[in-house]
Amino acid sequence: MISMIEAIILGIVQGITEWLPISSSGHLVLFQHFFGLSPSVSFDIMLHLGSLIVVLTVFWKDILKLAKGVLKREKASLKMLAYLAIASIPIALVGFFLNDLIKSIFNSLLTVGLSLLFTAVLLFISRYPKKKNKKLGIKNTFLIGIAQAIAILPGVSRSGSTISTGLVLGIKKEDVARFSFLMFIPAILGASLLEIKDVVLVTDLPAAVVGTITAMVVGFFSLKLLLNLINKNKFSNFAWYCLVLGIITLILALV
Repeated sequence: MISMIEAIILGIVQGITEWLPISSSGHLVLFQHFFGLSPSVSFDIMLHLGSLIVVLTVFWKDILKLAKGVLKREKASLKMLAYLAIASIPIALVGFFLNDLIKSIFNSLLTVGLSLLFTAVLLFISRYPKKKNKKLGIKNTFLIGIAQAIAILPGVSRSGSTISTGLVLGIKKEDVARFSFLMFIPAILGASLLEIKDVVLVTDLPAAVVGTITAMVVGFFSLKLLLNLINKNKFSNFAWYCLVLGIITLILALV
């Protein structure tokens, strides 16, 4: 059972780390390890659905425009829908075939430490794009999709890996940020459906609701902050945080 205080703490952690490129899954493992928190699958799914609502709230204009364009069979909207489908293929394959393997290493501090260092490297190299102002394309969207699939590992940031990959490929920062968060929608829906078989009646429903609302409120401001930092070219600054936390986690894992 999760208490109300624990639910609020987990909601705050989820709200901040889901969007900032510092890995929500990695922080979840660390909090579980050091504070003995073990939320149920149902609780975890509700927190992620809360994050989904944040994306829908922040990008509702883009989503509505895309939906209208697809219904009207506009070329640009159909192309974007195809890109989202292509980018979702890697994470769908990894989630379906390697889900048990990922679960088996999910609570490993060693995995989290190495993954945080990997995220730090990605954030550092995002400062050095191959060629600026390139457009999304089949190849680029698939590579960004691979980055999202790698982020299944605890400690690899989903936003950090996908946005960094897009920036390195030379895609406009505004375009890659928008695409990354639109990618989140099918990814989180797919992950929730994959875990639905493990969901039983939510015994800690009040705490889950409080945690979800907390994650939504904190997540809204966290996502807005990230978008602002991307526009100011400060996205890669989070590399230092991931580097320090990764080193500390590795030391704790090895002692």
